[in-house]
Amino acid sequence: MNTGKYYSLSHFIPWSRRFIYFMLIVSSIPCLLYYFLDFTWVAIPWVPIALVGTAAAFITGFRNTQTYNRAWESRQIWGGIVNSSRTWGVMVTSFVRQDPTTEGALHKQMIYRHIAWLTALRFQMRESRPWENVKNKAIYIEYRQYYKIPEWESDMAIELSPLLADDELKNILSKSNKATQLIKLQSAELRKLNEEGHLVDYNYVEMERVLKDLYDLQGRSERIKNYPYPRQFVSVSFYFIYLLALLLPLGFLSEFSKMGKGHIWLTIPCSVIVGWMFLVLESIGEATENPFEGNANDTPITSMSRTIEIDLREMLNEQDIPPPLTAVNNILM
Repeated sequence: MNTGKYYSLSHFIPWSRRFIYFMLIVSSIPCLLYYFLDFTWVAIPWVPIALVGTAAAFITGFRNTQTYNRAWESRQIWGGIVNSSRTWGVMVTSFVRQDPTTEGALHKQMIYRHIAWLTALRFQMRESRPWENVKNKAIYIEYRQYYKIPEWESDMAIELSPLLADDELKNILSKSNKATQLIKLQSAELRKLNEEGHLVDYNYVEMERVLKDLYDLQGRSERIKNYPYPRQFVSVSFYFIYLLALLLPLGFLSEFSKMGKGHIWLTIPCSVIVGWMFLVLESIGEATENPFEGNANDTPITSMSRTIEIDLREMLNEQDIPPPLTAVNNILM
């Protein structure tokens, strides 16, 4: 997530410069043909271009609205995870009875298991999918020099090892959906505590309800991760925008040629500006549709997980607590 007030031009221009280069080439070719070879037929009226532009603006606006909704929903989901995690910590430390001689070992085990769930879930959310772009397209690969994705720099098994007992760790690592199995372990623990008298029936039901909420939030997060924005809308938006970018210079050429042959060179800057605007809008929609892929504007699930971990460890009155994550180049992951 970008935390700056505005995007720095030193970041934004390099990110979008390929669109400028593309429009320079696309707009220069018809001008050269018109001026030096007298290909006057390349200049076309604005009416067909306006029709294409209207369709492109409509489909791009629709797509960007829907991809923003996906990004906003992901932020709401993880806001719910924050709240439910704090509720879980309070319930564990308040409802679960334990032998005073164990010095809070049971509370620590259950809270650490929840931190392990957060760890497994954020690693699963950062796995790559075929339709994601952050590892494939040059503009995103180049922009990643400004930030790092912790889940790509470390190993999940290493991060889980201090949080789980050896037998639990071995069991969890053998599963495909590790986050799901960790909540299952929590539920089994609650049942055992209820049967042994460490957790009264009413509190047992309430804590199971929190686990149900966590399952629901995990499922909603997985739905956004595993179900891409419909490809037909992505393709149509892409084709319409690039068709408009190709036609813009021809329309500007028609208008500026009415002012005299020497004025046709104004086609180039005008086409670059307008075409760049549409191409950037299309790219913003593309960059927003997958809010967990590792883009600079993704939901900052790593930072949010660290915030939850700090809160839970403080509930255990621990002293050795990791610091909050800070933004690097105004980007918080």
